[in-house]
Amino acid sequence: MRAVATPLAAYVCRSCATGTRSARTHLQLRLASSFAARNSTPFSAFFFDNHRWSHTHKNVALQPSRGHSIDTAYTMAAETTVRPFREAEVLTPQRLAKIYWQLSKSSLTVLVVLTAMSGVALSPLPTSVPVLLSTAFGTALCSASANTWNQIQEVPYDAQMARTRNRPLVRRAISPLHATGFAVATGIAGPALLWTMVNPTTALLGAANIALYAGAYTYLKRKSTLNTWVGSVVGGLPPLMGWTACGGSLLPSSLHSFELVLPSFMSSLSALPTDAALADNPLAPLALFLLLYSWQFPHFNGLSHLVRESYAQAGYRMLCVLNPHKNATVALRHALLLVPATSILMPLAGLTTWGFAVTSLVPHAICIDAAYKFWRYGGEKQARKVFQHSLWYLPVLLGLMMFHKRGMDWGSWVGLDSDEVAEEQHADTVKA
Repeated sequence: MRAVATPLAAYVCRSCATGTRSARTHLQLRLASSFAARNSTPFSAFFFDNHRWSHTHKNVALQPSRGHSIDTAYTMAAETTVRPFREAEVLTPQRLAKIYWQLSKSSLTVLVVLTAMSGVALSPLPTSVPVLLSTAFGTALCSASANTWNQIQEVPYDAQMARTRNRPLVRRAISPLHATGFAVATGIAGPALLWTMVNPTTALLGAANIALYAGAYTYLKRKSTLNTWVGSVVGGLPPLMGWTACGGSLLPSSLHSFELVLPSFMSSLSALPTDAALADNPLAPLALFLLLYSWQFPHFNGLSHLVRESYAQAGYRMLCVLNPHKNATVALRHALLLVPATSILMPLAGLTTWGFAVTSLVPHAICIDAAYKFWRYGGEKQARKVFQHSLWYLPVLLGLMMFHKRGMDWGSWVGLDSDEVAEEQHADTVKA
């Protein structure tokens, strides 16, 4: 039995190889005959016969072909109107407002405004309603501009990720020129409103937020993992805007130096600063900045680990893609850093009483435990826990800060001290 020079030579004898060759030849002939029969009808006939799609009634007898034996004539009822393009939806005011809302990344913009308002609420300096509303609206315009510029630059990459494919520019709900006009308008109106109605410092912070997010952060997303740190700086600016909106200073000076408020059992070591000194303590905005800056890492690193395949597909250089273990390490590091940055620095700066240092330990402990498990095991279940805890952690911590705000008498708000107030008023009346 002699071997045959075929790919199966080592396994197939001559007679078997002959049978295989004949079967293959028969199959090729059948395929050729099938293709020939299919090509008997021109391919373009199925798409470019205008008489089939015209509005005028024409009875055309079709040539029978293999697999397509049609003997009936076309009628007006069977005709279908086909356009060479899909008509865009009319941008009604309601639909346009919805698209603007999506370009602004509504959830992110709401978070930015709330953190800016936290700076206003925690500031011991007085403010007015017009300044409060102008700060909120101006911050929202700055955030809308930054997010719109970000989406304009990332259309090709958003189209590759499942969670961003439905954005307005990707699905062509609005033209890039229209979106650019919206970004320019909000980018000018936001800082201009803050400049005229609040103060120049707040306006410059709003403009810096736009430049950092739409410029440095968006550019670095495809260049370096440092984009996460730049994005965290962007997230830490809104509470500074709220602080400066009330007239607070960000840097120490001869008039405003760092003042430390020690616990009561250590008050004998140094004199307590006056209320006037605490009203504009530069240590307070630093504490607010560190809270939002460090919170970004557990929040974003947990979320990015869950969608790391999408980031890799779009070509973004994220820690979750390039070094997942370091991604979890950074999340744990900043979860630990949040303890001294808030529980110690907040009361030390005079923003809260030292009771906040005790009550804030509970949310700290829960988030640190989740971040530790994420660092140890590195699974999606642990990453989801870190992200979910970060969602409630920030509002809970801000709420505790408001509850323990220095100088805030919550008892008088709910009427617990009404008797004492009445007695004081009665004593003043008797003296008069």
